[in-house]
Amino acid sequence: MNKSEARIVFMGTPPFAVPSLLALVNNGYHVVGVITAPDRPAGRGKTITHSAVKSCAMELGLAILQPENLKDPAFIDELKTLKADLQIVVAFRMLPPQVWEMPPLGTFNLHASLLPQYRGAAPINHALINGETITGITTFLLDKEIDTGKILFQESIHISPDDDAGTLHDKLMELGSNLIIKTTDSILHGQIDPISQSEVVASIYELKKAPKIFKHDCIINWQLAGKRIHNFVRGLSPYPAAISILHKNNGDEISIKIFKTEFMPAEHDLSPGTIKTPDNKKIWVAVQDGFISIEELQQSGKKRLHADEFLRGIGHFSPGYLR
Repeated sequence: MNKSEARIVFMGTPPFAVPSLLALVNNGYHVVGVITAPDRPAGRGKTITHSAVKSCAMELGLAILQPENLKDPAFIDELKTLKADLQIVVAFRMLPPQVWEMPPLGTFNLHASLLPQYRGAAPINHALINGETITGITTFLLDKEIDTGKILFQESIHISPDDDAGTLHDKLMELGSNLIIKTTDSILHGQIDPISQSEVVASIYELKKAPKIFKHDCIINWQLAGKRIHNFVRGLSPYPAAISILHKNNGDEISIKIFKTEFMPAEHDLSPGTIKTPDNKKIWVAVQDGFISIEELQQSGKKRLHADEFLRGIGHFSPGYLR
C-alpha cells in the first residue's frame, strides 16, 4: 500500500510521542487523526493545558480526538469514521480490543525497552535503577495483555555512565521516531515477520518489570551500597526525582530532591546517611561502602541548586544526616 494512501491514526500524549508524529507527517504518511488525552488543569493556577501531542497536532492541522473513556460508544463511532488502515501508539493508555482490532493492518506500539524486558509504564527509569548498560526500543503488535504482543522490530542503544532518565528519554525518543517509520513502511509493504514474545521469554534467565513509579517509591534507602544509590538517583532524575529528608543539627527537617550524584568508594566508620561537608562546599553522604557526593539538589518549594549553592543558602549543618 502506498504511504500517501494508507490512512493512519496516531495515538499518544507526552513529549516522547511528538517526534514520532512529526516523522510520520514529514515523511509523507497520511495521518487522518490523532487521539490524545483530554485537556487538564495544571500548575498552581490550574490553567487548562494541552498534551504535547495535541499541541503538535494543532500546529500540523490534524484532526484530534480526546476521549475520556476509550470504550465510549460515541468515541468508537467517531474513530470508525476515520477509516484507519493502521493505528500507531506511542506513550498512550491501554487500548480496549474494540479499538486496537479495528484497522485491517492492525495496531502497533512503540515501547522504550528491549521487550520482553521492562514491560510496564516506566522502562527508562527501571533500566537505569537496575544499572543496565544496554537498552533500546521495540515496536510490537498490540495484544490483550499490556506490552506482550508480537515483536516487529528492535533497536538497541548503549547507556552512558552519565545518562540519567532525562538524557536517556531523549535518546530513545529520537531513536523511536526512526523505528516508527521503519515499522510503518514495512507493514505497508507486507514485509514484517512478527516474533512471539513467549519464544523470547523462554530463553531469558530473569524477566525484569517496569511498573509505574509512585512518590513512595522515590525515597532513598541510605543503607544500600553506593552504586545502587547512585543508579537509583540517575534513574529518577529529573523526574520524578529521588527524595530524602535532611536533618539539620538544630533539629530542623527539610525534604529534598536529589538529581545528580557521584559514588566514591571508601572505607569509613560512619553510619549510613551521615553527612560530611568538606570546605562547606560539598555534600558527602556516608553509605556502607563509601560516600555519595550530592552534586545537584532541590529543597521543597525552592529551585534546583548545585551543592555549594545549596550550602550557602541553608547554612552549615554538619553533622547532620539524611534518612
